Amino acid sequence: MSLHALLADVHPAWYADRSGHVFDEALIARARDSALGRRLLVRAMPQDLLDGLLAPRPGEPGWVATPRRWPRARVRALVRDLGVLAYAPLIRAEVRREPVRWLRATLGNSYLLALDRTVWDGRVDAATRARLSADWETLLANPAFLSDPAPLSDLLDRQGLAELQAWAARRNRALADWSRLLHPPAAPRPAHVPEKAVLVVASHHEDRDAD
Repeated sequence: MSLHALLADVHPAWYADRSGHVFDEALIARARDSALGRRLLVRAMPQDLLDGLLAPRPGEPGWVATPRRWPRARVRALVRDLGVLAYAPLIRAEVRREPVRWLRATLGNSYLLALDRTVWDGRVDAATRARLSADWETLLANPAFLSDPAPLSDLLDRQGLAELQAWAARRNRALADWSRLLHPPAAPRPAHVPEKAVLVVASHHEDRDAD
């Protein structure tokens, strides 16, 4: 992966001046096309997120390894599956006919992940279950939930990103930083999926052919 391609994958909200003003997307696109512009974009990003990605490695620039192993499409798929797994206690408990039919159609094969107790048994403490239940009931209370998958996707992706970043911060700092750069800055959500379950899902995605 070239530096140009890496910078193109970074969410534009990370490109800001010292006062916090986010750069115009047209300006970002022009900057990526010149060596000077690329250097300016690198300097505009939070340096603590770049240390692991840009550190040199034997035989290749530092930015190549993690983004090449984890292209944006693969991270997106992993985040979605971790979000599905995080809400597995609610998905498994959902027995209402229309929501179940909708979940199966919307989640596809990821619905089976939520039901797979060999990956995670779905046990959570009372506070976590109450938080998840509140999110879930708010989602299902939306009259348009059966026709619009966007609110479900947003809910799963926000939680899935939290699960990935909480796990990767301990086990794969470069992946944690890269996944943050691929998404707009946001306050972290609480994570609750056990480390072993996240590892199972992450390993599955890492071993798959890139999309």
